[in-house]
Amino acid sequence: MKVSASQARAIALAAQGFAAPRPSRVDAKQLRALVERLGVVQIDSVNVLVRSHYLPAFSRLGSYDPMHFDRHAHRAPRALFEYWGHEASLLPVALQPLFRWRMERAREHAWGRMSRIAKKRPTFVQSVLALVGEKGPISASEMELGGKKSRKGWWEWSDAKTAIEWLFWSGQVTSARRRGFERLYDLPDRVIPAKVLAQPTPTEPDAHRALVERAARALGIASEADLRDYYRLPLAGARTAVAELVEAGTLEHVTVEGWAKPGYLHRAAQVPKRIDPDRPALLSPFDSLVWFRDRTHRLFGMKYRIEIYVPAPKRVHGYYVLPFLLGDELVARVDLKADRATSTLRVQASHAEPGVAKPRVASALAGELSRMAEWLGLARVEIVPKGDLAAALAKATR
Repeated sequence: MKVSASQARAIALAAQGFAAPRPSRVDAKQLRALVERLGVVQIDSVNVLVRSHYLPAFSRLGSYDPMHFDRHAHRAPRALFEYWGHEASLLPVALQPLFRWRMERAREHAWGRMSRIAKKRPTFVQSVLALVGEKGPISASEMELGGKKSRKGWWEWSDAKTAIEWLFWSGQVTSARRRGFERLYDLPDRVIPAKVLAQPTPTEPDAHRALVERAARALGIASEADLRDYYRLPLAGARTAVAELVEAGTLEHVTVEGWAKPGYLHRAAQVPKRIDPDRPALLSPFDSLVWFRDRTHRLFGMKYRIEIYVPAPKRVHGYYVLPFLLGDELVARVDLKADRATSTLRVQASHAEPGVAKPRVASALAGELSRMAEWLGLARVEIVPKGDLAAALAKATR
């Protein structure tokens, strides 16, 4: 089966929740349905605009109360749990059994210091676990454990943090909630619903197959690399799972215009009759629509990179740059900052993609920036005159 480039974009956008019109009002049920649909929402520490895990729902549904999202993630009955899904992520709690293979692998494959402390200081690690059991929910910075004191009075803070991160990776502790952005750890049986913990642990191949199927459903149409990247699965396991899902009829092998490698279409994927060409969306750099940069380039022609870690003089588009989706095209990118001291959403730079009609893009972007400012409780939008879209955007904002 052959799929055109425009059909592939439409399928991907529909699967990711960008084909349906935004609701007039967003409630907790809609937020839960969206996370179920996506299967994973990435967390990131950067807070120059807003925490990244809040942005995907705004991009798809519009303004909503982030407290509704927090209730799903941090309060009983818990709908989400935190773990290494893509990167640090919030995931539907029903997926917890599918990640137990990763938790088990942590005992042998954790990186760097976590691996060393687990192997060389098991008694210390067990004392950290015991402290979580006694005092949880507890943060790493609140732990006082026997050993050499730091000048601040905490006992081996860095070692305690390393140990508890290994315990988190291995599933022996989990995140009860966040305080600010600081994770508070507790035992899984005090956080994860009992009916989830009681479920049998799938074999590793079964878990890989289920996660590839979830990824394929969330992506709609994908390459093998796209499917593997969604939950950061091992190459061999993902490849075997893809082959088995094709044989079962869950995935269909397709040829996609412009793709150098084969594509796979999920049997539930739909080609929407129409993607509203005027539907706008500002996307987090960690949004699942664009987090795999190779896929972003294949689908939309945008070579996108995040420049947070690039020295300021070498940045091309800015520090915290959000791609701007209009209809089925990525048409611009904007470097945004929420200046809460002055109640301003500051557009520190704005750049149009080659060949777009700048007045149309600027008009749509100005409207979306206004909606975002209102959602964030900011009184105004300020356009810094930097980038080839700034003049048109400033005019449209006025």
